[in-house]
Amino acid sequence: MSAPSAPPMTLYSLLGPHAGTAALKTGRVPSSLVAFEFADVKVVNTQFKAMMRDHKYDFGEIAINTFLQGHEFHKPYVLLPVTTNGRNQHHTLFYNADRGPLAPRELNGKRVGVRAYTQTTGVWVRGFLAEDYGVDLRSVTWVTFEDPHLAEYREPANVVRASEGKNLKQMLLDGEIDAAILGDVAEEGPIRHMIPDHAEAGQRWARAHGGVPINHMTVIRRSIAETRPDVVREVYRVLKESRALATLPTGENDPLRVGVGANRRSLELMVAYSYQQGLISRSPTVDELCADAVRILGSEAE
Repeated sequence: MSAPSAPPMTLYSLLGPHAGTAALKTGRVPSSLVAFEFADVKVVNTQFKAMMRDHKYDFGEIAINTFLQGHEFHKPYVLLPVTTNGRNQHHTLFYNADRGPLAPRELNGKRVGVRAYTQTTGVWVRGFLAEDYGVDLRSVTWVTFEDPHLAEYREPANVVRASEGKNLKQMLLDGEIDAAILGDVAEEGPIRHMIPDHAEAGQRWARAHGGVPINHMTVIRRSIAETRPDVVREVYRVLKESRALATLPTGENDPLRVGVGANRRSLELMVAYSYQQGLISRSPTVDELCADAVRILGSEAE
């Protein structure tokens, strides 16, 4: 007599409307073992605090720097080597042209606004500012608007909170900050890209650093990984199949890479930048971060 099969499991899940997850979210990639109960959330990053502080979700995506901080503070999630959101970051840095020209190399001693100091986009931008433009990140005052996702984290002394009611873009217009990390927005009036050739600069960076920067990767609750490795394998399968149905660039320009090897260099860089910027107190290796996934998935994880 054959052993009874394990029952299906419903996972309360957090996934945004990304190209690589569309087939999974719409049911084009089915599963008889896992049912996904997707949270009705328009902007997934608004739920990262709930994931890290309240452990609200069984499965989902998380900003990679938030995961690194969660790993340090032993949050109950296992990393799966699947990128759900990635992009070049050189287009996210802006200045106010009405106040005169401003180049990245001139940011030493300036005030730069960013939604949160721990924001993954900000980590990438600070990384290339220091590495490629010689900016001393400690000389910059980082003006922020949100708390870190992790309650345990304490920000460096050169991070200050904007006054209640202030707006990042308006502060840039009013000259209260010299530059801002605004994300995927277009130039508007005097608000201009600080790196005029940002698209080409981003592609050069990706070629030099082994791929487009990672923003979000997937995680699953540790207790599920420990008790239901079959569920982890099934989640990884449907994620891979869903990604395979998306039409996206390949190689170094692929923003949604799958597997430890494909994501290794970006993960190594994020760990280095996060450590250098005081976001984590030690530098875990990629093999350490992915050990649970490799143990469960075997060669499939590579």
